[in-house]
Amino acid sequence: MIDATLDAAIARRLATLLAPPRIRQLPLRIHGAVAGSIAPERAARLARFDAVFAVAADDVAFAPSLDSSDARSDALARVARTLATEGALSPWRDERYAVGPAFDAPPWFLLERAAARYFGIHSWAVHGNGLVPDGGELRMWFARRSPTKAIDPGMLDNLVGGGVPAGFRLRDAFVKEAWEEAGLRAAVAWAATPVGTLPIVRDTDGGLFRESIVVYDIALNRDDIPANQDGEAVEHRCVSLTDAARLIALTEGSDQVTPEASLVVLDALVRHGAVDPEGAAARVLRSMRATP
Repeated sequence: MIDATLDAAIARRLATLLAPPRIRQLPLRIHGAVAGSIAPERAARLARFDAVFAVAADDVAFAPSLDSSDARSDALARVARTLATEGALSPWRDERYAVGPAFDAPPWFLLERAAARYFGIHSWAVHGNGLVPDGGELRMWFARRSPTKAIDPGMLDNLVGGGVPAGFRLRDAFVKEAWEEAGLRAAVAWAATPVGTLPIVRDTDGGLFRESIVVYDIALNRDDIPANQDGEAVEHRCVSLTDAARLIALTEGSDQVTPEASLVVLDALVRHGAVDPEGAAARVLRSMRATP
């Protein structure tokens, strides 16, 4: 188990990176339900799309004429394209998220992934810890994100991780990401163990990031060597759980781990006995799980 000094360092870093939003947000409403959260300055820009949005002092709603999922999706596609040409979004992904009252519910609308944070919608992701037995211990795989990635370029990440596009079930998305990011066979990915969901709600430069991360533990053998297939990872590294803890504590340098992956790693370290479940880092983890 890691010592108290390292435990405290992890807690400080993640409490800072994953702090609750401080910027006031206006709810994006559909029939009274909240579909997103938009900062006032972004809402002011959306007010100019007056055929799409009705922007008031305390919320943003869709125009009454947009009374179906298809109509809202088509209108948002045009809005997102305009915002992208203005440089207001992250690089275009040509991939859409489904936004609705629950993951498997009929969607209120579909939205280009690059606009997810601008509109503060609730997205879903799947992440996997690649775990390898080493005697009586475990080791963990990390992947380094490509320097050309739109978000967190060059940082260390979980072995598997990615957003869930519209039309995908969670496990199907996980199997897809496991192959693309690590070259893991479908049988290995299907055998991974689901271990829970971690919620993220934090401010970013691009808007509010609200995501539920469905986490899997992937049991690997020593001869299961990751091999990226889609160009989004440029390095893989297998480390002890103690070294994994040191990595997620780093606040500078090229080996920093992304905020979301750091939370996923911390969760694994607590579950596998490398981090004190009553320590400062575990308390940060519990506070994240309590996020509404």
